Amino acid sequence: MTLEEGQRVKLAADLRLTGSVVPAGDSPTPADAEGDADARILYLASGIEGTVERVHEQHRQQSAEVREYERLRSLLDAFGHQMPTESRKQLEEKVGALEPAWTAYQERTFRITVRVRFDNGFILDGAHEDVVTPA
Repeated sequence: MTLEEGQRVKLAADLRLTGSVVPAGDSPTPADAEGDADARILYLASGIEGTVERVHEQHRQQSAEVREYERLRSLLDAFGHQMPTESRKQLEEKVGALEPAWTAYQERTFRITVRVRFDNGFILDGAHEDVVTPA
């Protein structure tokens, strides 16, 4: 599912939030850590609707092997047909040796988080995109 800023969404399942409760913009104090906060658990019911305020996509980190695979693969695709047979064969072997790193990289998914302002006034920030569905 692709979420966009301004899109109407609803909470996909009941959500239990735990931790310190502090006013927006404040930092937790040592007293909050000791249990002086007003609430420790908040439940949001599935189906409540809101608007996506922000979508954040965390990119996968590329290793040196992945970058080298991309470089060599591009070289092979662009110029492999023009290369001498031995050179092309060596390049194909190098690309083949780097293929497991490339495959592992491709299997890792992007992590997409959202900030949603619900109609009831609550804001859910940094939540995985799967907690909401289009309304």
